[in-house]
Amino acid sequence: MTPAEQKLWNAFPTGETVELGPVTRSVVGRPAGENAPKDGASWGPERTIRAKVIAWLLLGARDGGAGAVPAVRLSGARITGRLEILGGNVAHELILSGCHLDEPVNFSGSMTRTIRMTDCYLPGFSGGGMRVAGHLSLSGSNVTGSIRLARAQFESGLWLGGTKVTADEADEWAFYAGSLVVDSGAFLRNADFTGGVRLVGSRLNGGLFLDGATLRNPGKEALTADSMVVEDIMSCGGDFAALGCVRLRGARINGTLSINGTIRSPDTRYALQASHAEIRQLYLLPAEPIDGVVTLTHTRLGSLHDSPDTWPEKLRLNGMVYERLIGSGHERRILWVGRDPEGFRPQPYEQLAAWYLRDGNDLLARRTQLAKLRENRRTQGIGGRVWGRLLDVAVGYGYRPWLAGVWFALLLAIGTVVFSQTPPRALKPAESPDFNAFAYTFDLLLPLPAFGQREMFDAIGWTQWLAYTLIVLGWVLATALIAGATRILRPT
Repeated sequence: MTPAEQKLWNAFPTGETVELGPVTRSVVGRPAGENAPKDGASWGPERTIRAKVIAWLLLGARDGGAGAVPAVRLSGARITGRLEILGGNVAHELILSGCHLDEPVNFSGSMTRTIRMTDCYLPGFSGGGMRVAGHLSLSGSNVTGSIRLARAQFESGLWLGGTKVTADEADEWAFYAGSLVVDSGAFLRNADFTGGVRLVGSRLNGGLFLDGATLRNPGKEALTADSMVVEDIMSCGGDFAALGCVRLRGARINGTLSINGTIRSPDTRYALQASHAEIRQLYLLPAEPIDGVVTLTHTRLGSLHDSPDTWPEKLRLNGMVYERLIGSGHERRILWVGRDPEGFRPQPYEQLAAWYLRDGNDLLARRTQLAKLRENRRTQGIGGRVWGRLLDVAVGYGYRPWLAGVWFALLLAIGTVVFSQTPPRALKPAESPDFNAFAYTFDLLLPLPAFGQREMFDAIGWTQWLAYTLIVLGWVLATALIAGATRILRPT
């Protein structure tokens, strides 16, 4: 062994930290990966440890000291060769700080205790199927390849705070961790990923924290987390930014999903794909309106907190159900449900009207139903559009029956004035009662005359056309009123 390796060998039984050289002091707030060494490839033999020596120690090549906890703790070292323990059973902690690793690390299929590689430089990390009785931390490190943790399990957390990960050009995934299980929190705060983050089918029992993280995969999926289960909270706050689609299809958030950062993906089908999900509380309050299509179709929400100032321009809500809507702009929700880029869908209007009713706002519920019918009219043929327009103008599709009274009063006033100036002739002068312009006009407007004036008098000259028009409009108003009432009273 080299003197550096012998020093590590001797320190292992007591778990003492071996410092082989100065390291950059960790500073909170630095850009991701900036704490990792940049000149580690040039470090000489006095700071160099072969990876196989570390592997020997972790796999029990040396006994521990009495009354101490053996561990590999190393700082400021260059590690040459591949640190690889495939399917091994590691009973000791591995703590690396400020180290430079020449080759990727591979713990696939192994059972280990805590592994911490903080503020390190490494070309990649593979841990597919590994079981960690503790936690894995790559915080502050600069990883110039993928981190692959598919089917891995961690008892005490996953830490990638301030980690910079740059995927290989041939691999679009910077962090590939499908079916991951973390019994504590997964902390990716202030991390920087160039390439996609994949958490499909993962279970995160202590929450997922992406505050301040940047996910870059433009034109593709920045975060793919279909069918993911998160207990407590999933937080995308601070300066969180996703340049690419954020996909949460079928995810279950048994707590709060908070999106307060930025999502931009105009060149993918969806910018935020959260359909068929179950979310107890959704805070959709991005720093700016999401750039791209947002879909929440067939999603179940306990409560939705949002703001009209950041509503997406394109929003699909068909099939979404919710218990509460929280935020400003309650009256503007009618516009909110009509932003589907694929056209009219009735269910969002029905769901909003039902929520207004539960909230005790009958007026807004009626306005929502009216808006639904008006939007539906755009999808009909010429006959349906004409009849719909007539129903709308006459009685507001039955949701504004007072309009019929307004029209009736206006027509009654016009007829009364005209027939007062140009009285009709009596059909049977000897038997006709005194002419009353008001009663005559009233009889013309009613499908069934009430005062007997219409049968006893006949309009003359141009007023005949007015009389015919009043009769037709009276039937139209009556038909519209009946049709509107039938629409409202019809069981659903």
